[in-house]
Amino acid sequence: MSLEIWTVSGAPSPWRATLGMAFKGLDYDVHLLSAAQKEHKSDAYLAINPRGTVPTVKNGDTTLSQSVAILAWLDREYPAKPLFGETPLDAAMIWQRTMEIFDYLPDATSDVLSPIFFQGADQATDDLKIASERLRSELANLADILAETPFLSGERPGAADAVAFPHVRLIQRAMETKPTIMQALDLPDLATVSPDIADWVGRIETLPNVAATFPPHWADVA
Repeated sequence: MSLEIWTVSGAPSPWRATLGMAFKGLDYDVHLLSAAQKEHKSDAYLAINPRGTVPTVKNGDTTLSQSVAILAWLDREYPAKPLFGETPLDAAMIWQRTMEIFDYLPDATSDVLSPIFFQGADQATDDLKIASERLRSELANLADILAETPFLSGERPGAADAVAFPHVRLIQRAMETKPTIMQALDLPDLATVSPDIADWVGRIETLPNVAATFPPHWADVA
């Protein structure tokens, strides 16, 4: 059986799933869809995932969507290097952190980055200032955890890290490519926002196989 994933470059949800695979050291084949050409809404893809969302993971006769469900399935299908810990207490802690991050960080990130990346916002409007304050609050929650442990999932990377990392790395990407507006929103760079988060990003990025999960188009856009 060959583990396959359908993704869109830069989309956080499939990035979570590929990070889970990377943390486990799994090999997988990537099917890169073009959002601009609406390939995720094509008849061919809808036959695989009728909702036309990413990611979709296929392994033999098993087909799954929804990133957190995929992370949970990976732990059952490939038990080595568990993403949700070794013990019931580990699992409870990691599930709680994973779902708290899932429930709050994506929206807080999108409220800041979507106007900047997709609507050309270049001024710190009142709405963006409010959104950036909310985002800084969510990042502070991550920083509190990372002040105590090297990863959000504890002593090694797991599901909470897989869910959080794409959003934090997209924030860093905005800091690098849209510095003026991000500085105006008090989000100048990760080290200023939180040295602990900046160090965590560095630890994740040096893990084996993680570099291969990065959005392909980043290599082409400075």
